[in-house]
Amino acid sequence: MNNARNTASTGSSPQVIAPRELAAGRVRGSGRRGAASRRSAICTAAAIASVGLAAAGCSAASDAARASSAAAPGASATAAMQAPATASTAPTSAATPAATSSPSVPASASPAGPVPTLGRPAGVFAHGQGFGQVRPPKIFNGGDPTGLVTHLVWRSWGGAQAVATGISDYVGPNQTVAGGRQEPATVVAFNLGTCDGTLMYRAVEWYFPQHKQAFDPSHYEDICTGTYVPGA
Repeated sequence: MNNARNTASTGSSPQVIAPRELAAGRVRGSGRRGAASRRSAICTAAAIASVGLAAAGCSAASDAARASSAAAPGASATAAMQAPATASTAPTSAATPAATSSPSVPASASPAGPVPTLGRPAGVFAHGQGFGQVRPPKIFNGGDPTGLVTHLVWRSWGGAQAVATGISDYVGPNQTVAGGRQEPATVVAFNLGTCDGTLMYRAVEWYFPQHKQAFDPSHYEDICTGTYVPGA
């Protein structure tokens, strides 16, 4: 009877699933649902990231547009500010001629007075050197070495007398010209006046102060007429 009940029970009752199989099925079901959930989360994150990048690109583009639109008025304002400054400089250049005008021209237009020369080449000094010049560096009357004075340095010119120092042959007492030696000499040009219409020093003479000689206006070379005073 037990076998019959068991048989009958088996034939009439539904199949009974063991608890272990049920638990395994639940695990497999939950695993499939977890994988699907993870794929869904990954896709959602990717979509959000794409949307974020797009939004960031739009935001950067909007910022650049706002920056350029903000810079444009500044540039326009700068150009507007510079234009008046350029215009304001024009009157300054226009006023320059009035500032440069000066009444000093008449002062420089006054002619300078005539400058005297050292005599003129005439008479026995016609072939000399330095005559007819202003501040000549050398005088030579055309005679022997005692008539030559070189390295002249003029300390004055244009007044009643012109004085210079130079080098000439000194011939002492009882000496011949050949025995003379070069020594410092003082030259005096004097007798300022006109000769043949030209302003000049009409007389010149030199001496040797170191030998107790002094200027003697009664002994000189007349460089207007070309003669010695007093005559030989």
